[in-house]
Amino acid sequence: MKISVHAVGRMKAGPERELAERYFERFAKSGPAVGLEFAGITEIAESRAQSAGERQRDEGSRLQAQLQPGTALILLDERGKSLSSQDFANRIGQLRDGGRKALVLAIGGADGHDPSLRDQAELVLSFGALTWPHQLVRVMLGEQLYRVATILSGHPYHRS
Repeated sequence: MKISVHAVGRMKAGPERELAERYFERFAKSGPAVGLEFAGITEIAESRAQSAGERQRDEGSRLQAQLQPGTALILLDERGKSLSSQDFANRIGQLRDGGRKALVLAIGGADGHDPSLRDQAELVLSFGALTWPHQLVRVMLGEQLYRVATILSGHPYHRS
């Protein structure tokens, strides 16, 4: 299953970018052994629309345009469901084992995701009730995807 990340906002050079790249590289190397292929990160600029709702719709339509039929969608959102790493790995493993060919994990803009995307998502996932800067969310997502690969392969990186 090809896994890609869609992110509103651009990562500037710095330690957060380097750390995120390190985890995504680890995932890219370890994922194929468990049937997960990292297809990269797509960045889009934040919408400049006047209202929050218009910005959500604009950013959401740009994500929607990239989704191929049958692609699973997971949205990262502070109001989403909080899962353990093991449960997150199990959900991704179920999508893979259920025959899904692609998965997009989407990091929204400052106003969050358009409600229409929330309705079609397989999962709305939270990294906690706190609001995180998108740079740190990318680091955490990269690390969790690497952890997913290690959990699914039985590697000792993840110790329960």
